[in-house]
Amino acid sequence: MAQERELDLVEIVPNARPPVVKIIDFGKYQYQKAKEEQHQKAKQKKTEVKGIRLGLRTDEHDIEVRRKRAEKFLSGGNKVKIEIRLRGREKAHQPLARENLNNFIQSISVPNKVEQETKKFPGGFNVIIIPIK
Repeated sequence: MAQERELDLVEIVPNARPPVVKIIDFGKYQYQKAKEEQHQKAKQKKTEVKGIRLGLRTDEHDIEVRRKRAEKFLSGGNKVKIEIRLRGREKAHQPLARENLNNFIQSISVPNKVEQETKKFPGGFNVIIIPIK
């Protein structure tokens, strides 16, 4: 029948008993599948990791500006990586840096949760937070 219509016999569900086949134009079928996958890919929400960098001696107003920026990122649905950089003798005050980082996270008014706990890296500490939906 497929040869009479100059079409292809395509196996749709091979694991079924009996297997399900259709008489269709295979090239057109592949094109439709590719378009459908492309459409699904375009609809996906891509989340970015946005960064906020603090210092141990960052002033109150600058912290307020960075807090507002972090809230904007979280309300946009993005992850936020918060870094606190320690330079020179500041590296001797690691407990204070951790405390400042935790206070900053607590001050953010947008509901969030910590995705990646506070990690130490050679220049200081970082943490990744995500918005709660």
